[in-house]
Amino acid sequence: MFVQNLTSTLYGSLASVWLGVMAFMPKFIGALIVLIIGLVIASVFGSVIEQIIKSVKLDGLLKKIGVSQYIDRSGVRLDSGRFLGRIVYWFFAIVSILAVSNILGLDVFSDFLKQVLLYVPNIVVAALIMLATLVVARFSKTLVVASVATAKLHAANFLGSFVWWIIVVFGLITSLMQLGINVYVLQTVITGVVAMLAIAGGIAFGLGGKDYAASLIEKLRKDTAE
Repeated sequence: MFVQNLTSTLYGSLASVWLGVMAFMPKFIGALIVLIIGLVIASVFGSVIEQIIKSVKLDGLLKKIGVSQYIDRSGVRLDSGRFLGRIVYWFFAIVSILAVSNILGLDVFSDFLKQVLLYVPNIVVAALIMLATLVVARFSKTLVVASVATAKLHAANFLGSFVWWIIVVFGLITSLMQLGINVYVLQTVITGVVAMLAIAGGIAFGLGGKDYAASLIEKLRKDTAE
């Protein structure tokens, strides 16, 4: 009797597991097919975007406007076609994984992937902001250096570099804000540094130019008296 009950219990458990596996298999096979098709589509779109970017010679344009030198300093080889192609690939790959997750009923994982997909545009916009920042910073630096040199004033390179750093730092802050990163502390520090430099510059100019200013005032007084 005991053996019969044990056998019946084991049979019922195995039958339940088997029915569960058989019910899950169609979902699993469907999810696997969706994943394979999605990865193929991701690979195709990624390759197409990479070839399009290379055909328009975006790397050459970035080198002409001086952006490539900042990328080279970081030890990364400039290959915008492959970079954008991989972004497109992973976007479609994550979409495919999201579809698989929905098919398998993995709701928590699906919500996480949705948040990742919604965050991708922020990354693209932040990258474009930094790219535009570097272009504007380089142009502004060149303009300041040329203007100061034309006026035959000193510290042309220093002023140009100072303007470059100011633009880049504020561009970086804007990019971080686009990514949703709290930059309040960084903004406070940068504001303090800029204020300190302005005060120091004013004091230095005042101390260094007080004699010259006094002579101008004295000359003006004499001219007025005459």
